[in-house]
Amino acid sequence: MPRIAAIYRYPIKGLTPEPLARTALIPGQTIPGDRLYAIENGPSGFDPAAPGYLAKTHFLMLMKNERLATLRTSFDQDSHTLTIADRSPQQGSEISADLRTAAGRLSIEKFFAAYCASELRGPPKILHSEGHSFSDVAKKVVSIINLASVAAVGDMVGVPVNPLRFRANLYVEGWPAWSELDLVGKELKAGLRARLKVVKRIVRCAATNVDPDTGLRDLNIPQTLMRNLDHADCGIYAEVIEGGEVAAGDAIEIL
Repeated sequence: MPRIAAIYRYPIKGLTPEPLARTALIPGQTIPGDRLYAIENGPSGFDPAAPGYLAKTHFLMLMKNERLATLRTSFDQDSHTLTIADRSPQQGSEISADLRTAAGRLSIEKFFAAYCASELRGPPKILHSEGHSFSDVAKKVVSIINLASVAAVGDMVGVPVNPLRFRANLYVEGWPAWSELDLVGKELKAGLRARLKVVKRIVRCAATNVDPDTGLRDLNIPQTLMRNLDHADCGIYAEVIEGGEVAAGDAIEIL
């Protein structure tokens, strides 16, 4: 039976993925803790008191700022402490700060002001609003990648492709390659109780061209998909319609 091979969340948009052994799926919500914070790249008009969807181009993100992949970051959910390790040979430094405090946010903003100096449209700013997710889409969804489709992309480009290029929440094994693209409108059961409705195929952008280990822009996945499949879709978005806990290894069933 197809199963959930891995679960990830991305506490800070554009920064290091965080693997989860298990998580709760909540109706109408993202994976808990997913895209809690974003780093504004120049004034965006975001209002924490009335948060709304903004396109990813307002933030530092891998589609334009591949150097983010060379950082290794960790986020403590309880203390909201972000730790950034700069692995570049010239730096090799580490910084930690509490994002709930003005001083903590300022120290992280200063780091990115220096680290991404040539790519900024204005002073970087840490953004957050309770209950808001800085997702790539307006609806609160869970993103799902079929590992067989990732393997098929690897066959197209002639090298193994790291699934983390696609920055999904749930990675599924046991589905035939590309079969997930036909699931729009269908419901899935994950674990014992959670149910999700597939609402949209994911159109891939240039973020997938960046190697998540090296930060090198070494592939052209959207163009490869277009050339081979006449579309740039890989993965699906699903809305949680019935809650429940899911864990790596749990079955995922098409209802």
